[in-house]
Amino acid sequence: MLERSLVVSAPGKVILHGEHAVVHGKVALAVALDLRTFLRLRPGDGSVAVRLPGVGVAASWDPPRLRALRSGFSADFDESKSPSVEQLDALREFAGIAAESSAPESLATLAFLYMCVAISAKYGDVPSVDIIVWSELPTGAGLGSSAAYSVCLAAALLTACGAIACPLAEGEPTARWTEEELSLINSWAFQGERVIHGNPSGVDNAVGTWGGALRYQAGKITSLKRVPTLRILLTNTKVPRSTKVLVAGVKDKILKFPAIMNPVLDSINAISQECQSVLEAMPGNPSPEYYPVLEELFDVNQHHLNVIGVGHPSLDRLCRVTASHGLHSKLTGAGGGGCGITLLRPDTSLLAVEAAKRDLCACGFECWETNIGAPGVTLHSSSSLKAEVLHALSMS
Repeated sequence: MLERSLVVSAPGKVILHGEHAVVHGKVALAVALDLRTFLRLRPGDGSVAVRLPGVGVAASWDPPRLRALRSGFSADFDESKSPSVEQLDALREFAGIAAESSAPESLATLAFLYMCVAISAKYGDVPSVDIIVWSELPTGAGLGSSAAYSVCLAAALLTACGAIACPLAEGEPTARWTEEELSLINSWAFQGERVIHGNPSGVDNAVGTWGGALRYQAGKITSLKRVPTLRILLTNTKVPRSTKVLVAGVKDKILKFPAIMNPVLDSINAISQECQSVLEAMPGNPSPEYYPVLEELFDVNQHHLNVIGVGHPSLDRLCRVTASHGLHSKLTGAGGGGCGITLLRPDTSLLAVEAAKRDLCACGFECWETNIGAPGVTLHSSSSLKAEVLHALSMS
């Protein structure tokens, strides 16, 4: 039985280098973004309730109904098996979600129900709980918001039913789980991502679980040991794009001009590897001379991404605006609009940062000053949370 409230958070993610090239077997580096999703779980009043104000969800179910639903499945639930069509159809029907609905609120509800039923089938009933989730991450911007949600859910539900310990001792500001428990959280978060995305790579939930930086190549995910926290500006151009269309466009270009495009992909791969070497060298030798190298890698890769056809006038504008303040930027994610990241050196003046933010906002963009290389899924005491988070999670 859950005896006290818990607050869990997980970070979003950005691709530092390797977007699009990763589809063709090259290395990508993904890093945890210190814009986080927060989940508060507290003992409920007899029901299992979830509220997601960001997407307009407020739902609750009686535990006996959830138990009856669970017992109606012939196939087992397991963190290593994809959710079956039969399971998802039954959950949609149970929640009154239209079969073809891919609206964020439908998918978020479906992921919650799946994880709740699956985790309780394996580890015993999830007790009566009241859950509220609030995020600093915009949805649909390629920043891993659904994975941060899935990671928070997995950690909270596994803790609530006793499958993993609650490592936060009285008086501690934050705590993290053991490596073994993090692996279990990650496995269940991946199931949540499968419910939402169908066939995800597993990178976003791994970044949300472990934090820091990850290397991804041909399905293999490895955590980079000891990476520095870097300051960045994250800018959302708010230009919508289709990842599927952009990926297909790159593929067409490679088929049309293989002798031209394959060397570009090889060069992007070399940029990812060079960047990895720099990041791994920085904590042991925090020298300022690493920053010009990182900036140059940003510049070269941004040109390559334009060459392979995933640039956009809004991203060119972002790069010009930040360059006028002596800063270096590149797109992150699918391109064609979406988001860009700008590296901030430790000695970048506050005036330059504020001026760049002002000019970016004047373009109609949304801008955050944040860090990359942030910690993964974390338990918090109330005293360690910012006022804004406390306010959002105290919503009744």
